[in-house]
Amino acid sequence: METADYLDRLLQKYSGTFDIYQPYVIHGKEYPAYGYFFSHMEKYILVREANMWSADSYEHVLFMRTGEVDQALIAEAYALIKDYMEPVLVCKGEALPAQGHMYSYLTISLIAERPLSKQMQKAVRSFRFEKGYRFNTRGFSQGHIVCATMEDERVYTNYVGRKTAKLYQDNFK
Repeated sequence: METADYLDRLLQKYSGTFDIYQPYVIHGKEYPAYGYFFSHMEKYILVREANMWSADSYEHVLFMRTGEVDQALIAEAYALIKDYMEPVLVCKGEALPAQGHMYSYLTISLIAERPLSKQMQKAVRSFRFEKGYRFNTRGFSQGHIVCATMEDERVYTNYVGRKTAKLYQDNFK
């Protein structure tokens, strides 16, 4: 399967619950797509004015296509999360996210032509980004990375991104 076909099928699955923007430009560099999900939950007694609690959950997914995953691409993925996705998409340029923020998942989705080397498999598995706001009372942001390879039809994720592996693996069928 080609990376473009795989991405189209993946975006079709994501579009059921995510807002998809194609293409998406960050600091002058164009990426094939970006997906955004938002969920608001609240608990109140009898009337909405008696609100006990509310929580906002977000997920941001940036899709990237590549021939081969290398250390430079992993570093770029980390930099995108740390320098763009977290400060701009989560905090919107402020020091803290909006009131009621519970969590934000920041996912980099890599779609590669060739299989990952042992070194890159280890780099994907050990990928980590986590940031709490005010000792997590204002929520947290967590970095996920998912890599699907076309030649061997395998999916690699870091530990916190493991739940999305099934979606990506099913996309090969």
